Amino acid sequence: MSGKLVISLDFELVWGIFDHIDLPQKQAYFENTLSVIPEMLKCFEQHQMEVTLATVGMLFNRNWEEWLANRPENLPTYQNKKLDAYAYGLAHQDSGFDRYFFAPDLIHRIMQTPGQELATHTYSHYYCLENGQTAAQFADDLDLAVKMAKQVGVELKSLVFPRNQWNEEYLSLCAERGITQLRSNPAAWYWQDTASASLATKFFRTGDAYLPLGAKSYSPKEVKSTIVTAQPASRFLRPHHSVSILNQLRLTRIKNEMLLAAKKGEIYHLWWHPHNFGDYPKQSMEALMEIAKWYVHLHQKYEFESVTMGSLSQKI
Repeated sequence: MSGKLVISLDFELVWGIFDHIDLPQKQAYFENTLSVIPEMLKCFEQHQMEVTLATVGMLFNRNWEEWLANRPENLPTYQNKKLDAYAYGLAHQDSGFDRYFFAPDLIHRIMQTPGQELATHTYSHYYCLENGQTAAQFADDLDLAVKMAKQVGVELKSLVFPRNQWNEEYLSLCAERGITQLRSNPAAWYWQDTASASLATKFFRTGDAYLPLGAKSYSPKEVKSTIVTAQPASRFLRPHHSVSILNQLRLTRIKNEMLLAAKKGEIYHLWWHPHNFGDYPKQSMEALMEIAKWYVHLHQKYEFESVTMGSLSQKI
């Protein structure tokens, strides 16, 4: 079997990071993000790359009126109130930043771009491991995500848990709603606890982005299927760094990993958030173009194949 490149993007805009930003100070950041997403899609189309875009369901709404109408019966009851997307939205209805909360035009553009899979990142960027929330609340959230996707003609097959909060108890709830492909966390020990902020975890995660701390591609046999299929992530594409040598080390690391996957017939799963391009959009797109051109080279030489999360199981 030829190697497979899977790329998944966590498309969330403000809904994914509102708990640790000052929104008025991030206008340029989000404006850059909104401008660069069509460039990403154009890059994927030009290089015939199939990509999964796991999209927060709230982005499907056109305005606050629709957002207010689309609320689940059971709202999440996080102990950490800073994570409440509904309270945050209510407080920002008159802020004038609507374009950072809703993106139906961009969702339509994703759907119109050949090879792209519209997936879900839950409806409200739901935190599946936070204290206070319940399975019933998650089920209601997911029902609403499915409903919003169906309204634009999409049957959801793939999901990425927000902040990679993998919850085994919620897998059956996904399967019951037709969602059978989920991105799981990398196998390395320093990725198993996604909330960990220990010095060792930070050290190894950072070092791993630039230094060869073990192979990141994996055999198709490591894609585990039970009631759902767990597809391990390989590499997070870190944002552009102001130190140029780190950017080159980052790209060299990714390209070497892609090469190994192509040679060995393995799977390599790269992911990031579109807003990671917000601070340095030009430089970030240059890096993406380099990755895309490298993919084309590997496709031509080793038949390395770009696939979505939704189609990976069929391919292997």
